[in-house]
Amino acid sequence: MRRRVIAGNWKMYKTLADTRAFFSSFPPLVSNAKHCDIVVAPPFTAISTAVEAAKGSSVAIAGQNVSWSKEGAFTGEVSAPMLAEAGCRYVIIGHSERRQLFRESDDNVAKKTLMALESGLTPIVCLGETQEERDADLAKEVFFGGARDKRSLSLSPLPCGFSMAAASSLTIFRD
Repeated sequence: MRRRVIAGNWKMYKTLADTRAFFSSFPPLVSNAKHCDIVVAPPFTAISTAVEAAKGSSVAIAGQNVSWSKEGAFTGEVSAPMLAEAGCRYVIIGHSERRQLFRESDDNVAKKTLMALESGLTPIVCLGETQEERDADLAKEVFFGGARDKRSLSLSPLPCGFSMAAASSLTIFRD
């Protein structure tokens, strides 16, 4: 059975001081959570502070996004090796905001997922459904490619060279 994950995505909230304050009180609140992994995804600027503050606790740190490229001239992007080196264990990929606001495609989500796996990160792959799809309970249709707008992470066939073994290691979230 897969291990459950409870993840908090801070989006574009919390400064370094806010991060330190949060971690001064949060870890004891979840120290007895043995049934799941607890993950916090701070903004990129606060990752190092969060990693340091979470040391010795059961809280893991995640990046909120990752590039599909290992390195290169991609202004504003962060690579999977950079996140891993900074101390992240997880990374969020394909969040609905990334898909809707930045037009992130299923192919990009798949490429990012493969890069995360290659770099030793656990990808948290979001379905990325719209609010209307969520309200209509269409998560399965979005996931398996039956949604009208075809924004799904279709697993039939698996995209961009995914093997079933790689797909089985994903954590898939409704965001």
